[in-house]
Amino acid sequence: HIESRLTSIEMELGKLKKAAELKPDKTQQTKRPQVSSRLNEELFDSVKAKTIRFTVLASSSGQPCLDELEVFDDGGNNVALASSGAVASASGTLPGYAIHQLKHINDGRTGNASSWISNSSGSGWVEISLLKEHSIQKIVWSRDRSGQFQDRIPTRYIIEARTQKDEWIRIADSNNRATFQNKPDPLAFLNVLNDSGRSKAESLLKQKENLRGELKRLSKRNMVWAGQFKQPGPTHRLYRGDPMEKREKTPPGALRVIKPLLMDEDEAEEQRRLKLAQWITSKDNPLTARVMVNRIWHYVMGQGLVRTPGDFGANGVAPTHPLLLDWLADEFMRNDWSIKHIQRLILNSRTFRQSSKPTPMGMDKDAGGAWLWRYTPRRLSAEPMRDSILFTSGALDLKMQGPGFYLLDVQVENVMHYFPKEHFGPNEFRRMVYQTRIRQEQDAIFGAFDCPDGNQVISNRSRSNTPIQALNLFNSNFILQQSEILASRLQRNFPDSLKQQIEQAFLALHGKRPDEHEMKISRALIQSDGHASFCRALYNSSRFIFIF
Repeated sequence: HIESRLTSIEMELGKLKKAAELKPDKTQQTKRPQVSSRLNEELFDSVKAKTIRFTVLASSSGQPCLDELEVFDDGGNNVALASSGAVASASGTLPGYAIHQLKHINDGRTGNASSWISNSSGSGWVEISLLKEHSIQKIVWSRDRSGQFQDRIPTRYIIEARTQKDEWIRIADSNNRATFQNKPDPLAFLNVLNDSGRSKAESLLKQKENLRGELKRLSKRNMVWAGQFKQPGPTHRLYRGDPMEKREKTPPGALRVIKPLLMDEDEAEEQRRLKLAQWITSKDNPLTARVMVNRIWHYVMGQGLVRTPGDFGANGVAPTHPLLLDWLADEFMRNDWSIKHIQRLILNSRTFRQSSKPTPMGMDKDAGGAWLWRYTPRRLSAEPMRDSILFTSGALDLKMQGPGFYLLDVQVENVMHYFPKEHFGPNEFRRMVYQTRIRQEQDAIFGAFDCPDGNQVISNRSRSNTPIQALNLFNSNFILQQSEILASRLQRNFPDSLKQQIEQAFLALHGKRPDEHEMKISRALIQSDGHASFCRALYNSSRFIFIF
């Protein structure tokens, strides 16, 4: 019913549009032509000025662009050229493009390859200060005088001149230009209809809008990310692996050398998946459980019983404690594959709870700690490090679920451009698990801490120590900001006691109270450089960055 009514409305509107085509449009006749990408002239009564300002109020798309802004005096000379001593300034410039710089606005060259682009969508301003005061009567501007680009055209604008009395006066604007249209206005026919026809058309358009909204509401369903299940086609043995050289049919199955997985050729699709899952998790197949408990051990202890968690084959490393690995795998399966059960076992073990303090004999025999004679210290990885900084400063947003956040500024043109963020706000103060990762792009700060980019899958991260890590953790805007936030919180919670401020900071970041020496040097640092420097020093301390 709704769709048939929409069809009827479209037919009635079509008749009105056809009638409108027979009448001239008189609404635009008294106005100047709409703005053009190639060339636009502004003529006005001669005025004395030393500075000209072109303010963009709207653009056809994105950030507005100007390839040249020319100011002509009464003698027809362009007095805005940089070569004539004129100086340009602007509200801002789109970063990262040598061809779109402010210097191009009055360099005498035209075209997109020599232009200025604002850093604000749909707005921005440019000023040109002339070498001396001139009597001017014409301004010429363009987006791309070569005509190759039709986007980013300023469509609403104001041009002002600063007079000898240091007053800004408007000398031209877009108010008397025809309305800019990238494409024909679908409602332009209303301008040439009589009152009765216009009223009828507007009523039909309103009905059309309401019906489309209702149709959209009724069509809306909950969407899920789901697969399309269908019965697989027959599988053939391929001669020498060539898909064009099919041989006899072969039923679905698995490697017989491990354990046979026998199915019929016409086995239902869902049964194939179910039997494969049962085969992988069978208690007769200990590999799955061994890989899983080794991965849990790896995350808790810093390194697995098998040092190559992604390779248990001939190219991998043999387990240091094979009996322990097998016992954990058996315990895992006997307790319904409970990850929490294995974590509880490891975290309550004497192995996990032992000291990380080194001994001469231990370091001589096993400096890497493979034989578990001590808890091997390790640096926090990138994600826990950032989360810990936010948590201890009090800025961490623990909100769960929802859309992720970016640690990169995104600029959309023909392709996406990514730039490291320099300033961070509450939207970026969530756990790093909610960060939107970009392939082949890294966070400028914590990407240096061996965090793979979004294009890689790494089972065992390396742990490097580089100067850039120290610089990022000491000088980055993020660390400076979080140090300020923590310092403000300490001063707000304990306004009258420097001792309590220091103790609370040590408890939050080091998990202990400061000793006498630490208290003394902390007081001295705060008195000489302030609370923020003290907090920054704690964030850079080994006791905070490393797990001992």
